[in-house]
Amino acid sequence: MSELKDAESAEISYDFDIHSPDIADTVYDVYAEMREKCPVAHSPRYGGHWVATKYDTIHEVLRNPGVFSSESVNVPGTIGQDGPMIPIEVDPPDHQIYRKLINPLFSPKRMADLEPRIREITNELIDEMLKHEKVDFIDAFARALPSKVFLALMGWDLGDSEKFNHWADTIVLGEPGADEERATEVRTAAAMEVYAYFAEMIDERADSGDAEDITQILINGRFEDRELTQFEVLNILFLFLIGGLHTVQGQLAHTVIYMAEHPEVRKQLVGDLSLVPTAVEEMLRWESAVCPARVVKEDYVLDGVQLKAGDKILIPFASANHDGDQFPDPDTVDLTRDPNPHIAFGAGNHRCVGSHLARLELRIAFEELHRRIPDYRLDPADPPVRHLSQVKGVLTLPLIIGESV
Repeated sequence: MSELKDAESAEISYDFDIHSPDIADTVYDVYAEMREKCPVAHSPRYGGHWVATKYDTIHEVLRNPGVFSSESVNVPGTIGQDGPMIPIEVDPPDHQIYRKLINPLFSPKRMADLEPRIREITNELIDEMLKHEKVDFIDAFARALPSKVFLALMGWDLGDSEKFNHWADTIVLGEPGADEERATEVRTAAAMEVYAYFAEMIDERADSGDAEDITQILINGRFEDRELTQFEVLNILFLFLIGGLHTVQGQLAHTVIYMAEHPEVRKQLVGDLSLVPTAVEEMLRWESAVCPARVVKEDYVLDGVQLKAGDKILIPFASANHDGDQFPDPDTVDLTRDPNPHIAFGAGNHRCVGSHLARLELRIAFEELHRRIPDYRLDPADPPVRHLSQVKGVLTLPLIIGESV
């Protein structure tokens, strides 16, 4: 029987930094090396934390909330929020009570009702793109679509889209190049502006009487036998913002980069748009943006490694979804892949509450982009700039419209 490894074991030490720009373009190679050499590794960064990289191991963490708490999902511990983001940083049994309140806000019926508006927004953005030979796809489409859809879902002013994008960028990325203290400072300042905006929206709708208005539903929501506090409503809305904008933005950008670099795959999709649903799932697997963390609540042995109560562990979904033990040819994009048990939206009780909305946005975007802009390519002289964080994304994506390689 092999001896348990722990945080002091040199063979599982790996200097991994989820926020390092130096590995933004090579992080999948890093994950592959970790899966091979130290599937549960210990990084000295941010006070020390674990990183799990195998599909089965990450699934074990996700399915065991009693040991692996969601009380803090960030490394370092805050992105500026004032208290726990609800329900993602709440454990059972309270988590189920919040989810019961929130799930209907993203029901299939509500999403179906929103589809025409999403398609309208999508085509308005494409109309503007088609006026140019070259655009930054991030500014022209990937950043604008999810923020406008979020505002449409909430019934708020779509003119505030850019304001929301600025806040989300700052909260997720901090201040590029700044130290941890400064990054936390700018995140917190942006978060306070978000809370002030949400509080104003709550005040405006406190007596609207609109039974379908999401803000009103949350204001009237109950936690068992009591009303939700304004603090709870604010932190639910904060999660909607963070969870709904950067994730979809990154997915759209990574997909367009791949399709531009692989015109044969893009032409396969353009030639048969019925592939869009499975293409969405495959691109979610191929480039999974989210890398959450969990807090270990009791001593636990994970894949031969001794974790201690109080430890924090990162669980990068992107690494799980490239695990060759789970996915045949994991580094190949197959638009017809079936089955495709990816965990881009997590698993277990904290599976993403907004997954229906994200899939709807991506499906419509894939359809309309490849129907109206079948040819596009990158500019070799002006390549995309990616960023690495707990929501991996793309900072700039210069795209030449109407041409292919």
